[in-house]
Amino acid sequence: MVSASEKMTLPSHGVANGHAQLDSGHARLHELGYKQELKRDLSVISNFAFSFSIISVLTGVTTLYNTGLNYGGPVSFVYGWFIVSAFTMIVALSMAEICSSYPTSGGLYYWSAKLAGPRWAPFASWITGWFNIVGQWAVTTSVDFSLAQLIQVIILLSTGGKNGGGYEASKYVVIALHAGILLLHGIVNSLPISLLSFLGQIAAIWNVLGVFVLMIVIPTVAPERASAKFVFTHFNSENENGISSRPYIFLLGLLMSQYTLTGFDASAHMTEETKDADRNGPKGIISAVGISVVVGWVYILGITFAVIDIPFLLSEDNDAGGYAIAQIFYVTFKKRYGNGTGGIICLVIVAVAIFFCGMSSVTSNSRMAYAFSRDGAMPLSSLWHKVNKQEVPIYAVWLSVFISFCMALTSLGSIVAFEAMVSIATIGLYIAYALPIFFRVTLAQNHFVAGPFNLGRYGVIVGWTAVLWVVTISILFSLPVSYPITIKTLNYTPVAVGCLLILVVSYWIISARHWFKGPITNI
Repeated sequence: MVSASEKMTLPSHGVANGHAQLDSGHARLHELGYKQELKRDLSVISNFAFSFSIISVLTGVTTLYNTGLNYGGPVSFVYGWFIVSAFTMIVALSMAEICSSYPTSGGLYYWSAKLAGPRWAPFASWITGWFNIVGQWAVTTSVDFSLAQLIQVIILLSTGGKNGGGYEASKYVVIALHAGILLLHGIVNSLPISLLSFLGQIAAIWNVLGVFVLMIVIPTVAPERASAKFVFTHFNSENENGISSRPYIFLLGLLMSQYTLTGFDASAHMTEETKDADRNGPKGIISAVGISVVVGWVYILGITFAVIDIPFLLSEDNDAGGYAIAQIFYVTFKKRYGNGTGGIICLVIVAVAIFFCGMSSVTSNSRMAYAFSRDGAMPLSSLWHKVNKQEVPIYAVWLSVFISFCMALTSLGSIVAFEAMVSIATIGLYIAYALPIFFRVTLAQNHFVAGPFNLGRYGVIVGWTAVLWVVTISILFSLPVSYPITIKTLNYTPVAVGCLLILVVSYWIISARHWFKGPITNI
């Protein structure tokens, strides 16, 4: 075992226990008290690819394009995207700085434990960890369910569309599709990390190329195109939700952008499998957000130039049943060539991107579950942190798949309940992002030891800005989205997040405070 004094002087490429040569991230992991159990095989490109694939602008923008059209339209897309992007990058910079100092698969909950100090470490770690892992499960649920819904629309359009007698899958068929997608993601994530890394890089390439293909093809094929004035200045204040305040409408329209730019903590959860993780982990976080910002804006512009009639795109009576982007793709090719086959192919491009997004999301989920159970925080922890001969946390992979399927079952009873469940995907995750940053700028302000990547004297200012932004969006996305407020129109986001908070804190008070002491080193 390395003594305290040896830990303090262990060089970046030093020797652990007098044997194997370590890279800087591996050495730092050893200093933090963890032995290497996962195969360190990822480059900075592969680390970036996992976060970039989870952010997946093709997934987020396509899934919530209806929301953006309904609340502000083009102005919310074009300008709201940059507002959200700027603040998201601030959050990412703060997270990257902490990741450089603590490159472990535990990520956020480990950071909170170290930054909150000995007195608050167990509780800080506990609440951050549970918000993080439940938020990640909600992300996987929403991503794979949205893919099932898109496949439903592709089938509908391929069989003639809603107005041509096309096949409309029931909610039971959609949940079966969702189960099949999760099963495939479980199988893929059971592969060795080298193969998963290769697929992650393909996913990143697919997302970039897919965006550029679609942003060029759709406006080019469209027989009618919106004017630049429409794209950059039109504000859609007409909605069936009883909201007339233009500032309020614009703020609600930010949800599409914020939902899309979520999930970049995956780079942190993959650090124990990344070479030179104290440098490459932060690079993965920042580059994933930065490139997504550019690629996302390009995609939004390309699609919005094909928007002609917003009410028609949102109408459930169109061929795609009200799925705006699907209708845009389909009608663009149908008007030009007499059939919508080309539009369906474009939807398949998006569907593959969403599949890769879900794949990477399960990867991130499983690494978080592996690390959290390694520290004894989950029921049956001894099972979830086991790795197989390929050094994959196989039980954690299938746990993530199973829970994501169970969360989607709420859609069979009530779509409102399901939407409340997946709302945790955005708010829950960002709360988990903000907690370690908050501890870094408060309790740890004077004793935070920066890693190779750091913000220097700007760290505290950037950190406080990040925390305030998370508070802002948490309030914003908890506000009513429709008036008058009824059981069916109530925004259940604060209810879902509040219930999660009550459960986590209650579990802590009743039981966990007696046995959970925060991250436990395994050296």
